[in-house]
Amino acid sequence: MAKSIWPKASSVRVARALKGHGAVGLAVGALIYILSITGVLSVFNHELQRWEQPGAPELAAIAPEAAARAVAAVLADEPSPTSHLFVHLPTPDLPRVIVSTDTRAVFVDGDGALAGPEAHPWTQFVLDLHYYLTLPSTAGLIVVGALGVMLLALALSGFMAHPRIFRDAFTFRKGAGRLTTADLHNRLAVWTAPFHVSSALTGAMLGLATILGFAIAAQHYDGDVEAVFEPIFGAEPAADDRPAPLAEIATPLRAMAADHAGVIPNYLIVHEPGTAGQHVTVLALHGRRLIFGEYYNFDAAGRFTGTTGLADGTIGQQIAASTYQVHFGSYGGLPVKLAYLVFGVALSVIVASGVSLYLTRRRAQGHAAPRLEGAWAGVVWGAPAALALALLASVVGGLEGGGLVALFWTALAMAVAAGLTLGDRAAVARALREGGGCVLAAAVVAHAAVWWTAFDSPVAPVLSGALAIVAALALWRPIGWCAAGAARAVRAVRAVAAVRPGRDDKAVGVLTPPGNRQRP
Repeated sequence: MAKSIWPKASSVRVARALKGHGAVGLAVGALIYILSITGVLSVFNHELQRWEQPGAPELAAIAPEAAARAVAAVLADEPSPTSHLFVHLPTPDLPRVIVSTDTRAVFVDGDGALAGPEAHPWTQFVLDLHYYLTLPSTAGLIVVGALGVMLLALALSGFMAHPRIFRDAFTFRKGAGRLTTADLHNRLAVWTAPFHVSSALTGAMLGLATILGFAIAAQHYDGDVEAVFEPIFGAEPAADDRPAPLAEIATPLRAMAADHAGVIPNYLIVHEPGTAGQHVTVLALHGRRLIFGEYYNFDAAGRFTGTTGLADGTIGQQIAASTYQVHFGSYGGLPVKLAYLVFGVALSVIVASGVSLYLTRRRAQGHAAPRLEGAWAGVVWGAPAALALALLASVVGGLEGGGLVALFWTALAMAVAAGLTLGDRAAVARALREGGGCVLAAAVVAHAAVWWTAFDSPVAPVLSGALAIVAALALWRPIGWCAAGAARAVRAVRAVAAVRPGRDDKAVGVLTPPGNRQRP
């Protein structure tokens, strides 16, 4: 026999890796699962914004003069000075103009007139849940970054614990119970490894950059964290708070169109508007690049002063600027987003099945933990159900901010508590899946009722249809039961209608169609 090309793995090393893999998964599996499902939603955050508030004006472009009028109108109504003013310019996936200050955000129409406040509380809640786990920003970034490291550890220990994982890359034992779940877990982990490893690595980089910045600032910059990141993202000019006329808005936009026609302006940022130290930055997207954009800097008079260097600076700058796009899949348009959807769902299944495998293995070894199994079912199906409940509360009740945070965590805690109390994994999973499907369907219907006359955005009906499909999949069995019941009711009505008065039902046969009856 030919000698195998696969090296023989140490059984001790495999056992230790498997033990470590299970321990890490149990310790942080629930939080990584929440990050996985919210990560899938975050990839489509622009589409969700357009769906959540479909009546806002959508533009292919805005004239520089109109943008200047909008900025002036917003600042005229601002109750107190704002440190920064942002103008979101139309892009292919978010064709809206939004002017934001430290206190509010408003839509702008093509003429530069203000067109109402921006409000997408549920989408913002999902982003905050994914970015920070709804913790205070700095603490949340650190926790999420640490979870990224844990996900990397899970990936590495998973490969070490399964030395045959590549040799068995196409193995799938259908209908084999725990072995089927194990094959699903391992095959998805192998085939989507580049995605979840890159997501974990970039997530860790984004989250832990904050704590690393604090450490470097304390050691070398007298605690000035901004100074740590200046070599990457550029330095702010010296502040001068003396009042001054508003900086030029139209001139930088005209200069971008004339001198930098190959890029797509995404944001115009006015730093310290209305002061002598104000200046303007235009963030522009570069096609076929992973960087989130390049900063084009202008002084208050609209004179170009140079770029920051994210597109052509040091390798470190370009890597740092590419981390965001790689993590969130915001490059390559809709095909890349759909790929991230598939990979993100796969990662969610990997995490969910991993903990389930551990618990099922314990049961097979005679150490069943039904309450823990029920609690895990509460996490797996309770988290999506809680997100759907938050969506319904946002659409119907206008709930936002802290209210959505409290509702989500309370609903998830109740789902886990129900699993712990009942100790019936299948029943808990079924109840939460079907309940979540009902709530999601109600949210879609309520959203259509609220915004029926304002579905101006083409994304709105498409996304409503997609969410309806998700709800239908969650309710697949109840829908089948309802359909079967309706069919039985129809047959019964037809049978009753087919009975002729005065005839012997037993002789005729109630369920026999009239045309097929035997004459007496």
